[in-house]
Amino acid sequence: MHLESIRKYCLGKEGKITEEFPFDEETLVFKVGGKMFLLTNIDGHPLSVNLKCEPALAMELRERHAAVQPGYHMNKKHWNTIILDGSIPDREVRKMVDMSYELVVRTLRKADRP
Repeated sequence: MHLESIRKYCLGKEGKITEEFPFDEETLVFKVGGKMFLLTNIDGHPLSVNLKCEPALAMELRERHAAVQPGYHMNKKHWNTIILDGSIPDREVRKMVDMSYELVVRTLRKADRP
């Protein structure tokens, strides 16, 4: 997946989705209801994304895929860094994005959920 396809996929999610650069000019963050569900360094080569994940599944994905690592600069129990080097099919990456989004949506107040 490329940055633009990730961007379009995230912005197509339900709810109040924002994209911003809250940390620096390189770290693009996607939020739902004001909470992060995807971070990426737009200058990274290869591109990688940080995604929230259920702790048990996070460990399983790391064991299954060399391109899935503990979340860089994140809580490593709840976040994975996925290196988008082509070794993980796009549909699986989209599933990981969906999971991250859903985990964050669950933490929102009912009034703020899509």
